Amino acid sequence: MNIANHVAIIMDGNGRWALNRGKSRNYGHQHGLSTIEKIVNYSIKKKISYLTLFTFSSENWNRPRNEVAFLFKLLEKYFKKNLLKVIKSGIKVKIIGNKSKLTKNLKKIIKLVENKTKINKKISIQLALNYGSKNEIINSFKIVNKKKQRITNKNLEKNLYTSGLPNPDILIRTGGQKRLSNFLLWQMAYTEIFFINKMWPEFNNNDFQKILNKFKKIKRNFGKI
Repeated sequence: MNIANHVAIIMDGNGRWALNRGKSRNYGHQHGLSTIEKIVNYSIKKKISYLTLFTFSSENWNRPRNEVAFLFKLLEKYFKKNLLKVIKSGIKVKIIGNKSKLTKNLKKIIKLVENKTKINKKISIQLALNYGSKNEIINSFKIVNKKKQRITNKNLEKNLYTSGLPNPDILIRTGGQKRLSNFLLWQMAYTEIFFINKMWPEFNNNDFQKILNKFKKIKRNFGKI
């Protein structure tokens, strides 16, 4: 029986969910944040150690400026308002991705959140922010070359954003699309993938539990018979 230690999620469908209701895409992102809270709490209940959430991709800069700005402000406001609750809940927060393009205010609050939660051990939440897996892998190669190290799996993995983390056992993508969208391509070589038709704001603990139950019964060979 498999026990999920690390779950990764592509939280797709916020905008479409809102537009289907005659609302703005930003309305969908706001509701998507509520779903994150529910899934984080349920993950803690189920003793999942790592949860990695695809929050903003390196390709998402192509979206309308007001939507990008809203997403960043949403994160800032959430952590300013809820940092104490996050700390008390035992949640460790880590940002994976290229932080250089983020706003000054967001970088400041991210640094604060990471520092204040770094000793927490109940669950580790990785927010993939301005994250692109291809760039991550290329960057790792550059570091290995600069250090004049041998190109090996171990040396490359040491320089990925996810260094020190176990690879995901499960990937969930909501929203009905069946693609990886440049997310954790190296790390998901043997991840079990679940594509869900529900939009992210509709995803709930029951849906999550069904996936965990299915995962328990999967025979994971890792190349063996």
